[in-house]
This record gives sequence, C-alpha cells and structure tokens, in this order.
Amino acid sequence: MIDEIQQDAKERMAKSIEALKNNLNKVRTGRAHASLLDNISVDYYGMATPLNQVGNISVPDARTLAITVFDKGMIGAVEKAILKSDLGLNPASNGTLIRIPLPPLTEERRKDLVKVVKGEAENGKIAIRNIRRDANSDFKALLKDKEISEDEHRQAEDEIQKITDSFIKQVDEVLADKEKELMEI
Repeated sequence: MIDEIQQDAKERMAKSIEALKNNLNKVRTGRAHASLLDNISVDYYGMATPLNQVGNISVPDARTLAITVFDKGMIGAVEKAILKSDLGLNPASNGTLIRIPLPPLTEERRKDLVKVVKGEAENGKIAIRNIRRDANSDFKALLKDKEISEDEHRQAEDEIQKITDSFIKQVDEVLADKEKELMEI
C-alpha cells in the first residue's frame, strides 16, 4: 500500500516537471522556434483553429519564423491572430508566406523573462509539495485505520520527503538551464 502511494506520487511529480518544461518552452529566448506560436489560434471559417493546422511553421534562421499558409484567403486572419497574441510580434506577408522577425531581447526584457521563469518554477515546486502533502495524508489515513504501524508511517514520510527533495532539485536544474538560456546573448 505504501509503495503504491509513493509510486503514484513519483508519477504525479514527474508530470509536474513535464508541465513545467512545457510552460518554460513557451517563454521566448533569443532564438526562434516554432513552439512560440503553439498557443495562437486562428479564426478559420468560424472555428478557432491552432495556427499549426492552417499553415506550416518553419524557422529559416535564428531570428525569423516563417509560416506558409495552406489557404491564401487565411493570410489576413493569421496575421491578425499573431498581432493579437501577447508575444509582441509583427508579421509581414508576401504572397503565401508570412515572415515574423523576432526583435532582439533587451537586458531589461531578459530580466523580466527571468522573473516569469522563476514564477513558473515556484508554481512547479508548489505542485510537487502539494503531491507530498497528499501522500502524507494518505499515510496518516492508513495509520489511523491501523493498516500500518507508526514506524512504517515515519519511514514512509521520510521516503516521500526524499522523493520530493529529488524532484525539487530537478525543478531547480530546469530553472537554472532556462535562466542561462535567457541571459546568453
């Protein structure tokens, strides 16, 4: 029973780390990558459609994104959707191709992004600590129902703390990598 609770906690904590990584991928660094546009939806004949389903997103160089729209009539809607997003990008189209130059990040903007990244990391740590709390309350319930002894309860709590510490360390490593990536010019 204890092993099942610990395994469940490990799996949930691993998912928290993955969610953190996905959230951090959306934070723009100095380089262009197609995932910057993942959250943008385009009004495609009355339906909100993800941008990657109305066009092909490519990265011709480190500071430019290019979108080849499948339907030429959608170019205006795609440009409008990019402008409406809070990414601060200005698309320029020529025919079927939309080019999006990425402005270089200023020192001030980099520091703001580091604050955002630290906030995301703190949210990840909070999620992991909440999972620990859930596991500990499960252990207390087992102890109360006399399904485990007090020694087993204490050992289980110690083990879940070790697991929590290892996942918190992973969050710190992911944060350090992202900070380094943001601050390099």
